Amino acid sequence: MTLSACTSGNGQMVQMDSSKSGFVGSQVELRCIFINSNPPVKISQVTWQKLLNGTKQNVAIANPALGVSVLPPFKERVTFKQAAVRHRTPSLEDTTIVFSNLQLSDEAAYICEYTTFPAGNRENMVNLTVFARPMTRMTLTTPTIVARATKRKMTVATCMSANGKPTSVIKWDTRLKGEATFQETRNQNGTVTVRSNYVVVPSRETHKQKLTCIVTYRSERITDSVVLNVQYEPEVKIDGFDGNWYLKRPDVQLTCRADANPPVTIYQWKLLNGSLPSNVEIKNNTLFFKGPVTYDLAGTYVCDATNGIGTRPAVVDVNITEFPNNSLPGGPEIPQEQHNTGAIIGGAVVGVALLGVAAILLFVFLRRRQRTFKGDYSTKKHVFGNGYSKAGGLPVHPPMPKNLQYPDDSDDEKKPAQIGGPSGFEASEREFDGEQEDLKRPYFTVDEVESRDYDERTLAFQYDPQPEIADDMISQTDGSVISKKEWYV
Repeated sequence: MTLSACTSGNGQMVQMDSSKSGFVGSQVELRCIFINSNPPVKISQVTWQKLLNGTKQNVAIANPALGVSVLPPFKERVTFKQAAVRHRTPSLEDTTIVFSNLQLSDEAAYICEYTTFPAGNRENMVNLTVFARPMTRMTLTTPTIVARATKRKMTVATCMSANGKPTSVIKWDTRLKGEATFQETRNQNGTVTVRSNYVVVPSRETHKQKLTCIVTYRSERITDSVVLNVQYEPEVKIDGFDGNWYLKRPDVQLTCRADANPPVTIYQWKLLNGSLPSNVEIKNNTLFFKGPVTYDLAGTYVCDATNGIGTRPAVVDVNITEFPNNSLPGGPEIPQEQHNTGAIIGGAVVGVALLGVAAILLFVFLRRRQRTFKGDYSTKKHVFGNGYSKAGGLPVHPPMPKNLQYPDDSDDEKKPAQIGGPSGFEASEREFDGEQEDLKRPYFTVDEVESRDYDERTLAFQYDPQPEIADDMISQTDGSVISKKEWYV
């Protein structure tokens, strides 16, 4: 609010507030003070006027000779604040008026005009703004909200800010996953009504959820809340079967539990493809099985729960075992942790055993490969003619062909050499009964030697302990000999 003044060239001044405001039904003062000059001028009359859309309308008049007059429709609601204005000899320097029971139609510009002599008219103006506090309310669209299987959206609550000036702003605060719609209506008196609907799919999850409407009007914050009451069919489950029903187990039972609004009124039990066992006792929502467990208890049990909205079932398959789970027949139960530990240890033992078997197989394979030899100079052990040799010396051997040919798989660098004559081996004159084809072979493998059958004459063959080696032959560490010609070629 600022103070304005209209000053004449002679020093007279009319002081007023530039703007004023108030709410509908409240009271507001419109100040008007005349600052006289020196020497003072004579005040002949003071007139208050309403200026609306370019048209002036008299509100109140104060005249020293005629008194005070307030015109309709302000007569019952407008008065001069200072009592001196109403005296027979009035004082008109302060002609502030008071508006009571403010109305929306009072919003306008108001002029306070002084008529003086001989200075003439002096005036000033104030703008009056009238606010309308809205009526705010929040309601449920229906006392009973029912969750249907179709899962259709519906308006569950409405928040309204009616007949407000200026316009209100509506927001929602909730954990619900819904959406809001807004509608704004401008009334003929200048007020605005804002309406917002909250739309959600009713369900068991929306039951008992809080929904808060927040209305912001100017600097005020108005809140209102409701808690949703959603009715829904029973959500049913069966407790009691732990997967470990074994023969002769005592005191087993099945309990039908339901979450429903309104609460469940009827529980019905049945066994698919059969009738309930004879030792069953039904109490409220629980099946009690009397006596120890038998195979007769196995089957599919169904519980139907019914409330005012509908009926929903729950199903459990009961199977019977001979022995308890995680236990040995006739022995105490073994904790699951021990089972797990035993499985780990057993797996480790099997793994080590497999590795050991693989190592043995690999060793045998490599060993057998080392026991198979070929007749070339790189072979570490030669077996001549009849299958016998002695490391470090040459055996006295039966006569051998003078021309020896190496097998095809020998090294290309090695050339055939003659062994015989004065520089060759001197064999015994003894006769041998053997296949002539064998005598032509320069070597046998160890496996062949071990598999051959020899007669007594062959086994009686003796070797000289220190055989002589020809001058042109070189003895090798593995018992073989190599011709110098072949060595140095």
